[in-house]
Amino acid sequence: MRRQAAGKSPNLLARAVDSVFGFVRLAEFEILFVLFFVMVFLFVKDLTSRPEYNQILSKKKPL
Repeated sequence: MRRQAAGKSPNLLARAVDSVFGFVRLAEFEILFVLFFVMVFLFVKDLTSRPEYNQILSKKKPL
């Protein structure tokens, strides 16, 4: 790879990629936290969409 000349700023694409990676490093825990809840939501939604599991989760007492 070529070395950059002294005083020359990186191009727009390189700065954008660096800022995205910086944000991901900064917000890593929050991103994983949100992904965890999204996965749990999809898992529960899948379970409740099946009739045999839906009857277990929403079983009502007989009157």
